[in-house]
Amino acid sequence: MTSPAPVTVVHIITKMELGGAQRNTLYTVQHLDSKRFRIFLLTGPGGELLAEARACKGFRLMPDMIRQISPVRDFRALLQIRRELVRIMADGPSDAPVIVHTHSSKAGIIGRWAAWLAGVRIIVHSVHGFGFHDFQKAPVRLMYKVLERLTSRITKKFIVVSEANRTTGEAAGIFTRDAACLIRSGIDIDSFSRIPDDAQAVRRELGIPQDVPLVTMVACFKPQKAPLDFVRACAAVHRLYPQAYFLLAGDGELREQIEAEVAALGLEKNFFMPGWRRDVAAVLHASTIAVLSSYWEGLPQVVPQACAAGLPIVATRVDGTPEVVQDGVNGFLVTPGDVELLAEKIACLLEHPVEARAMGAIGKTMVAEFDINAMVRAQEDLYLELAGRR
Repeated sequence: MTSPAPVTVVHIITKMELGGAQRNTLYTVQHLDSKRFRIFLLTGPGGELLAEARACKGFRLMPDMIRQISPVRDFRALLQIRRELVRIMADGPSDAPVIVHTHSSKAGIIGRWAAWLAGVRIIVHSVHGFGFHDFQKAPVRLMYKVLERLTSRITKKFIVVSEANRTTGEAAGIFTRDAACLIRSGIDIDSFSRIPDDAQAVRRELGIPQDVPLVTMVACFKPQKAPLDFVRACAAVHRLYPQAYFLLAGDGELREQIEAEVAALGLEKNFFMPGWRRDVAAVLHASTIAVLSSYWEGLPQVVPQACAAGLPIVATRVDGTPEVVQDGVNGFLVTPGDVELLAEKIACLLEHPVEARAMGAIGKTMVAEFDINAMVRAQEDLYLELAGRR
């Protein structure tokens, strides 16, 4: 008896930047069972993870897949993806099921319609947060909702990383509750839990004293993450605790504004912006408190990472974050945009270091469901179910 042909799985994502959705998509492509799946990755140009993506056997670059809205290039990207999918299907076994799995809002819309036009009927979309949110103008928010509703009609299954996103999608009329399954955005729990051999290496590299509190945020410098709120909260904390230092790891479009705000608030000597870091675990283990000031999210990967590293967390009460941070248990939750309260909660943890460490210890016990290998296995099970192989 011959084994059935491997299921073809094509992942499509807008850009391989250094974010949670991109890291997990890349990890999935690298770790799916190659005996059961024929694996491809389609993405646009640019991004810190592009070199690693290129090393994947099924990598394909879509030159016109860009993050910015551009009707001409978006249409070209649609045609490019459709052509590539037709080639992939033509080169594979005729009896093998084909699954297209899209990620992020832009690739989610263009990629799903390209798949449908190519004749793919098993289309999966991962929601890592929606393209619409409460901080948009009403017409823009409505446009994104309409696009998602229309595209949901050709989507076989949705994956959500948080129950909050499932509730939002259901309320917006994008999918029914049964059409979406929860698969957590995974992390390498062991690597984030393990204390580095040289826990002070990051501080030495950056010139941060070893015996001072370090308040850290790891995020892309874009409006969603509200890094300017973090800077302003740090300034308020610094007035109370001048010995405290602050670290904002990442990069992006708001860098110049952040640098100007740091200078205007007189934080230059105590505020560090080292750019993108691949050693996020080491950065967190060098820190005292983790902060995230986002206005909207799916479920930010850095939150379970900080929990695994044993840090207390101060974060905004948005989307999936409260599914990891329990207010007053392993950290504090604040309303997005409330800089004063954000600073107050950071100062509270600095003022009560014993309680802060206890919160961090509790957080370490709350991350088992975020195991990255369990995430891959759950996706494999879903693919086989959709392909009729279970």
